[in-house]
Amino acid sequence: MTGKIFRYSFVLGVLVLLICSGLFFALQYRQNLDDTERYAAEEAAYIASGVSVGDEAFLKELSSQKDIVWLSQNGTVLYPKQRADLSSEFSRPEVQAANKSGVGSATRNSAQSGKLTYYYAKQMDDHSVIRLALPVNAARNALQTVTPVLWVLILVIAFSGALAFRAAKTIIKPINDMNLDHPEAIHTYSELSPLVARIQEQRLTIDDQIEELHRKQKEFSALTDNMNEGFLLLDRDGIILSVNASAKQHASDCEPGDSLPADQQNVTSEAARLALSGQRSDRVYSENGHSWQLIAGPVYSHKKIVGAVLLWMDVTEREQRERLRQEFSANISHELKTPLTSISGFAELMANGAVPPERVKEFSSDIHKEAQRLIALVNDIIKLSKLDENAVVPDWSDVDLLELSNDVADSLRPVADKQNITVRVEGVSETVRGVWPLLNEMVYNLCDNAIKYNRVGGSVTMRVDRKDGKPRLTIEDTGIGIPQAEQSRVFERFYRVDKSHSKQIGGTGLGLSIVKHGAQYHNAQVLLTSEPGKGTSVELLFPDMK
Repeated sequence: MTGKIFRYSFVLGVLVLLICSGLFFALQYRQNLDDTERYAAEEAAYIASGVSVGDEAFLKELSSQKDIVWLSQNGTVLYPKQRADLSSEFSRPEVQAANKSGVGSATRNSAQSGKLTYYYAKQMDDHSVIRLALPVNAARNALQTVTPVLWVLILVIAFSGALAFRAAKTIIKPINDMNLDHPEAIHTYSELSPLVARIQEQRLTIDDQIEELHRKQKEFSALTDNMNEGFLLLDRDGIILSVNASAKQHASDCEPGDSLPADQQNVTSEAARLALSGQRSDRVYSENGHSWQLIAGPVYSHKKIVGAVLLWMDVTEREQRERLRQEFSANISHELKTPLTSISGFAELMANGAVPPERVKEFSSDIHKEAQRLIALVNDIIKLSKLDENAVVPDWSDVDLLELSNDVADSLRPVADKQNITVRVEGVSETVRGVWPLLNEMVYNLCDNAIKYNRVGGSVTMRVDRKDGKPRLTIEDTGIGIPQAEQSRVFERFYRVDKSHSKQIGGTGLGLSIVKHGAQYHNAQVLLTSEPGKGTSVELLFPDMK
């Protein structure tokens, strides 16, 4: 800005110099022309008076200093007589004007010297004409007159330039020294007061906007950092703008300002590349024992891609449920098909008369057995469905675990006696809040399994006590046990550790699943401890009512 002010001031000064010089030169030029004309008129009058009283000698003396021509009325050259070629001068406009009006003048380039010349003609009393030629030096004289003035003006321009430079510095200094954070702190001239006030107002507005942006950024960071889902935002060049803690495990611990690796084999990099090219992607992949769903899409602004957003969701549970659903579908189909096939086969033989009369009762008993197996399976499926949907009738009451254990033991003791298995109930009375039919089903299934998978002459112990201040029911057996690798899956639907043994003893394969869901319904914990060949212990730990 200082340069602009200086240039404008300097250019203005130069323009003033040129205009003033031109005007002064024109005035001097006109003055010199007027002086030449006046001098020519005076000299012509003087020559005419001298010729009228003198002779040719007078003209000779003057012509040595001036260019003089004397022409008669008819155009004859009276002086100088040796210049007969000057007779043509009679036709010159100044001579013709003198013959008509007494005087005449003209300015033109001389034929002899080629210089600009002023011609003045005067008619004498005898009607002859004296013509005087004077060189015109108006331009040179004017320039000589203007030159000193030009030097003075140049000095004035230089001085003015210095003053303009200093003035520009003085004008700009308060602006350059202004503290934009506190513009009101600097002393400025009154003309800058509106600018200072506007800057102050703008600074306050910007401060408010920055504070609001920081607040929103903190809210956004707090929101994304507490998300279980991974969130990553990229600009159009693939630079990370925002990434939360959950996403860093997928983005190689990248921080804002970093670039994603360009590895084409990397799931994240490939999804980001597709998103920045305008393609949305949605894929599920496994990593570190978890299943992740990665959704990536472009971010548009005014129909142009300005970045991409990537979102990770942990779908491990969903994938496990899907796997369990598929397994359940396969298992339920198998479990239903086996008894239905037997029933259909027995019924077909009896319908075709292929069964001897003495074996009809046996076949009927088998059909009844398989039908009961189907009914038990359907009933268990219905129970599980109700537990999944929390559709159990909320008939809650106080249930004594010791009394419940005795009831279950009494109902299963005939079965245990057939295998020479001892069933015992120990402990003290502990009351829990629950649904008695469901609790009975849970304990019955656990005790039934303890008998089924026991060894001949073994035992089943049902113990009621407290653990960590909570009511506990423990069912221990001396049976075949469960391998360590299988223990995490025994509560899955239709899962059996020993399928061949399970076929021999029957069952629907849903007993432990009902136990697991029943425990969840009562906010209880199920703890299983087992060792192959030594037995299994299952604990039901209930919330304390006190």
